[in-house]
Amino acid sequence: MYNQLPSKRYAHTIEFLLKVLPSPATILDLGIRNPFSEIMEKHGYTVINTNGEDLDLLPEIVKEHKVDAVTAFEIFEHLLAPFNVLSAIESPKLIATIPLNLWFAKAYQSKTDKWDRHYHEFEDWQFDWLLEKSNWNIKETEKWTSPINQIGFRPILRKYTPRYYAVYAEKNVR
Repeated sequence: MYNQLPSKRYAHTIEFLLKVLPSPATILDLGIRNPFSEIMEKHGYTVINTNGEDLDLLPEIVKEHKVDAVTAFEIFEHLLAPFNVLSAIESPKLIATIPLNLWFAKAYQSKTDKWDRHYHEFEDWQFDWLLEKSNWNIKETEKWTSPINQIGFRPILRKYTPRYYAVYAEKNVR
């Protein structure tokens, strides 16, 4: 079933989600509705998406819904201040993925879409630290590669260098 998903990233992401948060569950997925929202729903999740608000300016949006978990798949690298959003989340569980910093590739920046740019290119320890400082307890992590079918030095490195980092964390009780 997973090999029918549109990408290796989606397959790994749904496998990780199912492992750490079995369906059914209600999820607030940070970011606008997208193809992965539909994949989560097909696997038994109820998904509420944010509406494209600037989470740097309006981090309190994450408090509008009572949900079992918040998901953020490739969201935090776009924010100037992900600490504020992470601190504002009241849900007891967080499942997030980020693209990892690759020493052989520059930070991603779309020239045409101001929202499609990475302010942060995290290393795994940096994202872990961010979660810990914003009151999250990391329970499980996973990494995977993102090979591309091209010829060259960087495509070879992509076959062996992890590109994505997934984290399941639970909110610390204060």
